[in-house]
Parts: sequence; C-alpha cells; structure tokens
Amino acid sequence: MNAAWIQEFPAAITVCDTKGIITAMNVKSALLFAKNGGYELIGKSLLDCHPPEAREILKNMLEKQSDNCYISEKDGAKKLIIQSPWYEGGLFMGLVEIVKEINDDIPIFQR
Repeated sequence: MNAAWIQEFPAAITVCDTKGIITAMNVKSALLFAKNGGYELIGKSLLDCHPPEAREILKNMLEKQSDNCYISEKDGAKKLIIQSPWYEGGLFMGLVEIVKEINDDIPIFQR
C-alpha cells in the first residue's frame, strides 16, 4: 500500500518503534513539534519529549501494547489525541499517535 496520503492528512501522525524511537512523522506532526525540532525528532526517543507522568504512560503502552485516547486543551485549542499500537503481519511494531484539532461543537451521535 502506498502511504503517501499520510503526508497531507489533516492531523498530526507520529510513529514510533517498540522502544519508543520516532520513525516517521507527517507534515502536520513536524509542524506541531517544530519547537522541539520537527523532522529532526525522527530517530530520537519520544519518551524524552514527555514529562515523567506521560513518560510512564507511554512506557506502559509500549510494554502492554495498549492504547490511550483523550482530549487536550491548550491556549483555547482542543485536540483529540489517539495513541494506539500498530502491527505488521501480526507483530507489534510500536505506537502511532494521531493529533486532530477539534471544535467545541463536535457532535455526539447515539447509535
């Protein structure tokens, strides 16, 4: 599958391996983390980019191959954060983080 679509996807996508080393970022991710080096973060540990409490959550996610989802608010902007394991041929390969800005009026549907 050609993954070129990821580069212009309208959310930040950051990928790490099983040790937490950043292996890929799309354009939005590089812009989101520009103050921390943007694309220069590839090859570096995402654990080093987080405070101790968040670092422990990420370590646990890597160990247990678990996911994490929450809404973050900073400077009046709300973002949906999805952190989830990714697999290749059934083998755990690391984590993917997707960060998408959301509006206050996002609908919730009961189905």
